[in-house]
Amino acid sequence: MAARLFTFAFALFATTTPLHAVEVADPNVKVDTSGLSTLSGNPASNPYRGNARAAEIGRTAFNQACARCHGIDAVNKGQVGPDLTKMDRACRRITDPAVQRLCVEDNDDFFLKSVQQGKVRVGVVHMPAWQDVLSPAAIWTLRTFLETRRGQ
Repeated sequence: MAARLFTFAFALFATTTPLHAVEVADPNVKVDTSGLSTLSGNPASNPYRGNARAAEIGRTAFNQACARCHGIDAVNKGQVGPDLTKMDRACRRITDPAVQRLCVEDNDDFFLKSVQQGKVRVGVVHMPAWQDVLSPAAIWTLRTFLETRRGQ
């Protein structure tokens, strides 16, 4: 009986006490996107897709900001973060070009929001929010770099 009461009390405490996240975006990460076209607003799809310069900027940014959890050069060898090179895998199997484009654009939007807002599940920060550190242009360079890493 005492063990059940303790379990209940612990469960109640664990679900009502806010968890304090220690994972925060590194404010020292700096991404120079000055050589790229200027973005107007906050595009919902990747404006730098296929841009080799954006991919190289994204690679440098990725290794500064993301490699700790997703692997250097996005080579994920058991890191805590998911393998981001597989992000568009389901879209690549779609044969209708218009539907495939919509799928990739949906993934673009998901990627942008995920990086900006981070990932929090049941009060635990799985990925910090980067919106105060990385501009939308910098985030799109990350996405562009990851697109060069597909299937590697």
